[in-house]
Amino acid sequence: MNKQELTDAVATEMRITKAAAAETIDAFLDTVTNAVVKGDQVQLIGFGSFSTGARAARAGRNPKTGEALQIAASKTVKFTAGKAFKDAVNQ
Repeated sequence: MNKQELTDAVATEMRITKAAAAETIDAFLDTVTNAVVKGDQVQLIGFGSFSTGARAARAGRNPKTGEALQIAASKTVKFTAGKAFKDAVNQ
């Protein structure tokens, strides 16, 4: 499912216009993104939580040339599925 299909599904489920559904989804995504960028954790009980993680610097290889290189440390986004979500998937 892509964003357009999600928008259509939400509009149908909530019986609202596709434009209103798109605005709602965009607002949700912006809010979650801004919170995680600030370092906050976003917890949606039953669904999951979004947070940041750290990836340490490490050695790697260029797959094309085989040359060794250093990969810089970076931040990552983590999503941990909630129990209800996991249970629904594993039914």
